[in-house]
Amino acid sequence: MRFTLLPVLGAVALLATASPALAQDETAPPSAITVSGSLTGVSDYRLRGVSQTDKNIAVQGSLTIAHESGIYIGGFSSNLAGWGTFGGANVELDGILGYKKTVSSATIDTGVTWYTYPGGFEESDVVEFFGKLSGTIGPANLTAGAFYAPRQTSLSRFFRSGAEAAAGTSIDYERYDNLYLTGDGTVGVPNTPITAKAHIGWSKGNNGLGPNGTSLAPTGEYWDWMIGADVAVYKNLTLGVAYVDTDIGERESAYLAPNFRESTDGSSISNGTVLVSLTAAF
Repeated sequence: MRFTLLPVLGAVALLATASPALAQDETAPPSAITVSGSLTGVSDYRLRGVSQTDKNIAVQGSLTIAHESGIYIGGFSSNLAGWGTFGGANVELDGILGYKKTVSSATIDTGVTWYTYPGGFEESDVVEFFGKLSGTIGPANLTAGAFYAPRQTSLSRFFRSGAEAAAGTSIDYERYDNLYLTGDGTVGVPNTPITAKAHIGWSKGNNGLGPNGTSLAPTGEYWDWMIGADVAVYKNLTLGVAYVDTDIGERESAYLAPNFRESTDGSSISNGTVLVSLTAAF
């Protein structure tokens, strides 16, 4: 205790005459830096509707360090399998640098994400810029987002004729960019711990595998969507259930086989599925 070395009577008198001041003194000023994060277990890691774990379970972690000015740095990690290994790695590590600020009733979030795949090939990393605008309309929280990856080798299509391949000539890469537009919404169900959620996204980029299997839009252009709900089960523990799907058909993805097929049964890794997740936030 702060006053254990004072005489008892002096402490009582001091508390009686200056307790508001003491309470103010002992209230620490808010920190200029906040740290937050989460740990998630999910039945399948779907990135823009496409499985990155060969339809298997993923364990994911995130960490964000934010300054009161709005500048923040963050990180995300997940295990990978199948298509999502992007050149041989079995883990994804992302670095994020951003700026987030609330102006009036709207929140602006902009920055850049660096997707890396340790252990993968040299040309598997992807750099992508993003901008998001969110706000509330009635009981709903809505977010519109735009994500743009400029032209880079990891988003290339490569061309080499059969004769050139036989002769061992080098591959010429045509670099592509990628645009991803999103809309997200959440609505809390009154008098329950349930929050309904929905997402829709449209992606346009290179229709191919890229030099090492990398592609943010493997069929060139497609839609993905999600609808589900989150349930606050205990303090910072959340259970999520959602249905995720794309409009990528068998014919659109046929030229991507076998990369775009689950290794177990050969089904497309972009087929619709129900995801179940459990997230602990701190």
